[in-house]
Amino acid sequence: MKQGRLGVFIFAAVVLFFVGSDLFFTVQENETAIVLQFGEIKKVHNSPGLKVKMPFTQSVVKFKAWLLDYNLPPIEVTAGDQKRMIVDMYTRYRIVDPLLFYQKVQNVGSAQNRLSTIVDASMRRVIGRIPLSDMLSQKRTQIMDLIQNEVVQSAKTFGVKVQDVRIIRADLPRENSEAIFNRMASERRQEAKQHRAEGGEEANIIRAEADRKHTEILAEAQKKSDILRGEGDAIATKIYADAYSQDEAFYEFSRTLEAYKNTLVPGDTTLVLNSENNFFKFFGKN
Repeated sequence: MKQGRLGVFIFAAVVLFFVGSDLFFTVQENETAIVLQFGEIKKVHNSPGLKVKMPFTQSVVKFKAWLLDYNLPPIEVTAGDQKRMIVDMYTRYRIVDPLLFYQKVQNVGSAQNRLSTIVDASMRRVIGRIPLSDMLSQKRTQIMDLIQNEVVQSAKTFGVKVQDVRIIRADLPRENSEAIFNRMASERRQEAKQHRAEGGEEANIIRAEADRKHTEILAEAQKKSDILRGEGDAIATKIYADAYSQDEAFYEFSRTLEAYKNTLVPGDTTLVLNSENNFFKFFGKN
């Protein structure tokens, strides 16, 4: 009997445990819970704390009330001037009406798919009316505000408040990027060729000017040299004339000795001259 009662007690405890674990649930801060019974909404809990539901027949779906981020898949759009670009975007949103959210999209994954569709349609509608250059100018902020306003209005229909819609990066399609790169490279090569030609022309001008100045400087230096040499020769001639006029005999003797000194180098000079030659007129005199 005791063993039978013990078994009943253990069975009852296990049943109470499972019933209790499915009877109570907890709602955290910044969290909303919806109680469902066979897919039908029975109650919505917005306040935190310990809550009660019918075990086994009711289930709970929870939604975070804080700000959520979602990076959208790349979107390829065509601008009003038929130029294409690929845009990476993100949205920041908050679930503000959990009951409507569950009724319309049921979960975050479905909500993000709906946001992708809305943003894609809005991007095509707004950017399709403007040239691509506007997206690369100061008008970009105004364009993004238009897109965000459309997305905000559409997202309200399934209980979501969109806080922000922004472009992370905008690129041209690969074939367009390659064509632009090739054109830019060709333009840079043309500019480099032009700069080299202009540089060569400038170098020739500078070189010719330098040669001209070089010739002028040499000519001027030669002129000054000739003038100075002429002036020096004139002064030397005057000095010689003054010296000669003071004592002609001594001057002649001095000049002759200077000639002997420059001509008759010891051990290296042999002269065969007539003794009557005027060069030796001072030899043999007392």
